[in-house]
Amino acid sequence: MTNREALRFGPLGPNALHLCIDMQHLFAEGPWETPWMHRVLPLVTALAEAAPDRTVFTRFIPPERPEDAQGSWRRYYESWSQMTRQALPAQALDLLPPLARLVPPAAVLDKGTYSPWTEPALDQLLAERGVDTVVISGAETDVCVLAAVMGAVDRGYRVVVPVDAICSSSDRTHDALLTLYRERFGRQVEAVSADVILAEWR
Repeated sequence: MTNREALRFGPLGPNALHLCIDMQHLFAEGPWETPWMHRVLPLVTALAEAAPDRTVFTRFIPPERPEDAQGSWRRYYESWSQMTRQALPAQALDLLPPLARLVPPAAVLDKGTYSPWTEPALDQLLAERGVDTVVISGAETDVCVLAAVMGAVDRGYRVVVPVDAICSSSDRTHDALLTLYRERFGRQVEAVSADVILAEWR
């Protein structure tokens, strides 16, 4: 195992939490499909199964109608009106089945923006549980996962990213983010394989 593959700052410890971002039907098929979501699903599932009581799944919830959104989000949903709740089948918002069956004990947090940190419930939940480390998986590497990572960094959490349990619609920007984490955020973000994390939790 190379240094790049190891957990630089030691074992995860008992106060680690798995924050799994937007592994929903919404991004597994249809106009917003992330083509390799199904490829990473087994590893995301394995992470969640290893500690379901320490897992929080987020769900991205679009507005009911474009006019319900504010600012640039309204313009965004005017371009993507087919992705508002009035146009989507209800199951589009659901977690993928291997993950949904873990709730409970896993928790679910709904959000209306890229970042889960805009929802006060997340800060409250992590504070109540004494969390000091956040393992972040899910979709997409360069959008909602990025927002989750940066919010966790800003709050001072130890952040661990399983590089093979995140996915994007773009290989180029996915690879660029992994380079960014390793070259610019190496003291705050540990980018390792899911197997390294699973070995710790097991």
